[in-house]
Parts: sequence; structure tokens; C-alpha cells
Amino acid sequence: MVTSPHHLASQAGLHVLRDGGTAIEAAVATAAALAVVYPHMTGIGGDGFWLIAEPGREPVAIDACGGAGHAVSLDLYRRHGHATVPWRGPLAANTVAGTIDGWREALAISARWANPLPLARILEEAVAHAEGGIPVTASQEALTREKLPELKDVPGYADTFLTGGEPPREGSLLKQAALGRTLRRLAAEGLDSFYQGPLAASIAADLERAGSPITVADLAKHAARPRTPLSVGIRGARLFNHPPPSQGLASLMILALFDRLGVTEAEGFAHIHGLVEATKQAFLVRDRDVGDPAFMAAEAQSYLDAGLLDDLAARIDPARALPWPYVAQPGDTVWLGVVDGQGRAVSMIQSVYFEFGSGVVLPDTGITWQNRGASFRLEEDGWNALSPGRKPFHTLNPAFARFDDGRSMVYGTMGGEGQPQTQAAVFSRYAMFGQGLQAAVTAPRWLLGKTWGDASVSLKLESRFDPALVAALRDAGHEVEILEPFTSTMGHAGAIVRHPDGTLEGATDPRSDGAVAAW
Repeated sequence: MVTSPHHLASQAGLHVLRDGGTAIEAAVATAAALAVVYPHMTGIGGDGFWLIAEPGREPVAIDACGGAGHAVSLDLYRRHGHATVPWRGPLAANTVAGTIDGWREALAISARWANPLPLARILEEAVAHAEGGIPVTASQEALTREKLPELKDVPGYADTFLTGGEPPREGSLLKQAALGRTLRRLAAEGLDSFYQGPLAASIAADLERAGSPITVADLAKHAARPRTPLSVGIRGARLFNHPPPSQGLASLMILALFDRLGVTEAEGFAHIHGLVEATKQAFLVRDRDVGDPAFMAAEAQSYLDAGLLDDLAARIDPARALPWPYVAQPGDTVWLGVVDGQGRAVSMIQSVYFEFGSGVVLPDTGITWQNRGASFRLEEDGWNALSPGRKPFHTLNPAFARFDDGRSMVYGTMGGEGQPQTQAAVFSRYAMFGQGLQAAVTAPRWLLGKTWGDASVSLKLESRFDPALVAALRDAGHEVEILEPFTSTMGHAGAIVRHPDGTLEGATDPRSDGAVAAW
């Protein structure tokens, strides 16, 4: 079974499974297809994080996050008159894209499971969609219109994603021939070619012409790394998420803190208020301490100590909201999940950060480069301070759970700041309160803070919530803002559960263009 936020990508993964591929091979096929059919949300010029689980073994994480280039310094931005890293343009394209080497590292694990499929087969449908064209989605048209003023003059953007200087209309055909050629080259030359050799030289040359500080030497230095996932036990399950520089710690803390509140009923004040207040406590820790692990004062797993979690849970007032002036992090992303016939599971997330990343599109390769390094602070030291080689703080965090009764679950979402909150909503509804998996994904959601470039830091609720609950939240001190009933602000979530008898149950988000594909 595969679930992803675009139906063509889910089908690409499913077809690999039907051809005998593993969950990892299907995940790469799905991720590659998403880079083509959902180009405003993801691309091969971004970063990725993986959780991979085999029955009877501890899960493995893969950190495919690129660091800042060796020429990326405070002085670089001062010389250009910037007090902060710009959100768009060449100077926002200041970190190496780690996604492709994450694919390579994951496929090396897959090769230990089974004889590998040819890489050309895994990338086949992504290539076909790039060269043959894909229908533009409503979300791509809408986001292109919304972000046009800040993207239209960025090198390479208009030539790739505009039609006669205007946003493409929903349903019109978008061809990405240069990206298709690049995917073919990766299949023929190997994924290493993204970082070393003629393809890497072409990427670096285009980056230099655009004005990005990333060089061919920066590409050559990059390597994805296997990591030990973070984990925490709650009643009935053990939860896993990705270690820093991702915000996986916050996702685990939210559910572990909420578990300590003893809430017994879904959808009421105690449920929503409890998760929102647990989010605040987790985010206070995250935004003080979480970033590149090489610069953290303590191991991330130490923040999941039972005593520390007990102390934080005791700070939550069951009746009143903690004042929340915090300014949050935006982001755009795709999450996908795959479980194969042997029960091997993948939870994977891939991102270029903002919609269309930096906006820089490389003309020779068709790659849209991320702007993840725009989150760096232009300071000498401290949280997420810019320095050459440093990894930026990431909102990306794929999730996995093992239940005491033998079930396993991959789940996740796009949505920047909303990712851990949506994970908490979906998991609590399904695992703690017994809702059906699809119902847990479809149900109305909330978001504390901002995403998709929204500057407000209110508690945003979809309008489908009970008005009495909304009033109770306001009375408790929450600054509530009501949004449309199925808004993409709440992310594009999905989940797959494998039951002890091998039955697979999947869900996809009606807020997306996704589908569950199974065989």
C-alpha cells in the first residue's frame, strides 16, 4: 500500500510494488513522481528525511539534509546589504540539496532485503510525467498566483512555471523536459552523479550563473547519514520520529505530554486544548534547543526522559491557555508512506521548504533549488546561526508507531509548523480514541502559529468544529481564527496501518490531490 498527496505519485509507487519492488523502492518512485507532478510542494533540489522499519528490528532513520556551502557566511549577506537571509532568489539557495543522496542511502538498505529493481524502472513514471506533461493542479495554480510577485523575477522560474508570463491554469499541461532528462541521467549514471561528475558540474555551473553560493565542492562533500530515530513510549504504543535537525522531537513530546493529561474523550475541549497546550510546551523546547545536532548542548533523546516530560506536563493548565506570542516557521513539503507485502514500512518526507523553494530553477537540469537555508539567523552564534557547513533547522519529521497489540503505523503530513500538530491530531484520534483511520485524517484540524507564509500566530481552526467548542477555547484565552472547512493550511496528511494479520488500512487527505493505492 502507498499513500501520498498526489494520485499519480501513489500509482507510481504501487506499480513498483506490483513489479516486486520493496517499500523503499516504491517510496523512491513515489518521491520522484511527486517532484514532477507536485512541483510547488517538493523537488529533487530539496532535502529529505526517512524512517525505515522492518518487522522484528529497530527502525532506522536517514538524514538527507544538506548543509550551508563553504562560502555561505555572515559577510556574504552583509556585502549584499542583507540583515536577514532573503526568502527567495539565489542567496536563499545557500544549502546543498540532500534528497538524492537520501534515495541512494535508502536503496542501499533495500538491496539487502531483495535483488534491486533497475533504477531506470524506479524512476520510469517520474520521467514519463516530466516529458509527457502533467495536468496543473488547483493548488499549483493558486499558489503560483499568490506568490507570483516574489517569484516571477527569480532566475529560471518564469521559463519553467509560467505560461506567457502568467500562472498556468488548472488542468493545463505542464511539461518539464529538462527535469525529465536529469532523471534519465540519474537512472543511467547513478544517484552519485548528482554530487560528483559531469551532472554535478552542470548543476554547480547553473547555480553559479544564477548567483547561488553553492559550488561543485559543496556538492561533492555531501553525504546522507543513517541515524538512530528518537523514540518515546506512551500507553499502548512506542512512537518513533526523526532526530535533529528535524523537529521530530516536538512531535514525540506533544503526544507524550498529552498522554500524561489523562484525557478520555475525543473532539471536546480537553482534547483540543490539551494538544494545543502540549504543543506550546514542546515548541518552547524545540525553539530553544533543536537544530544541527553538532551544535546542540544535549542529546535530543534526553528531552524525552520521563521525569522531564512529567515536569512539562505539570505546567499545562487544563482550563487556561498559555499566552502565545511566538512567531513560527513556515514551510511546504510532501509526506508519503509505503508498506510492502513483507511488512517493511517507510515514512518519508521531502521538501524544498517554501512553495517552489528559492524559486531558482536551473536551466540545464530543470531542478528547482530549495530555500531551507533562509531559516538561518545571521548571528555569530546561538540557535540556528549561519555558518559554513551547518545544517539548518528543519520542520520535516516522518513518524512511525508500533503498538503493543502488534499493529504498526506510518503517518505524517506536509505543512511546516503544522506537521507535529497534525500528527498529534491524527494519531490521537485513531490510536487513543478509536476513530477510523480515514475519519481521523478527514476530521477538522487546527494549527497554532503560522504556515504557508501567513504572518498571524493565532490558533487557527477549520470551520467544521462545533461552535460551542470554539467558544470554550476563546473563553480559555486562545486567540482563535476560523478558516475554510478543508484548507491546505492544515497540511496534507496520510497514514497506513498494518494489522497483525497482515491487513493494510490506509488514509489520504481530502485537502490534497492524493490517493491510497493498494494491491
